Amino acid sequence: MDERLSDSLVRRGAAARFLADLGNVTVAVPVLALVLVYVAWRARATGTDHWWRPAAGAAALMAAVPLWVVPLKELVARPGPAIMGPGTGFYPSGHTATATVAYGAAALLLLPWLRGAPARGAAVCCAVVVNLGVGAGLVRQGYHWPLDVVASWCVCAMLLTALGRWSRPRSRTTDGTDREVR
Repeated sequence: MDERLSDSLVRRGAAARFLADLGNVTVAVPVLALVLVYVAWRARATGTDHWWRPAAGAAALMAAVPLWVVPLKELVARPGPAIMGPGTGFYPSGHTATATVAYGAAALLLLPWLRGAPARGAAVCCAVVVNLGVGAGLVRQGYHWPLDVVASWCVCAMLLTALGRWSRPRSRTTDGTDREVR
C-alpha cells in the first residue's frame, strides 16, 4: 500500500525540495537554538524558578533524535522508494523527526511567553504547517515512503507531550517541594 500511495504522490520539484530541506539539521536546529536562547534569557530575566529547565529539556530532546532514529533505521532496515536507489535505513524518517522536534519544541517553549490565545494558536499552527510541509516535501521528492514520515510524527508527538509536561512552570510549596503551576 505504501508503495502504491507513494508512487502516486511523487512529483519532484523546487517547492517539494524546499519543504523537504526545512527538515535538514542545518535549518531546523538553528531555529530551535534561537528559541532556546530567547526563552532562557526571558525566563532568567523575569526571575523564573528553574529558568533553564524548558530550554535544557528541548535541547536534550533534540540531541536524542539520532539516538533513537539511527537504531530504529538499523533494526527495521527498510528500503526506500525506488527513486532513492538500493539501500536501507529509511524508516523512520530522520528529517521528519528533526523537524518535528525542532519546530514543535520551539512552539512549545514560546507558548508561555506569547500574549493571548491568537498568538499561541499561531505559533502552534506554524509548527504544524511547517511539519506537514516537511513531510509532504519528503514524500513528493521520493525521499521517503509516507509511513516513514508518519512513524516519526507518532514518536515525536509522544516526546513533545513529555517535554510539554516536563517544562511546565513550577513553584515551591511551603515544604520545599515543587508544584506544577497551572
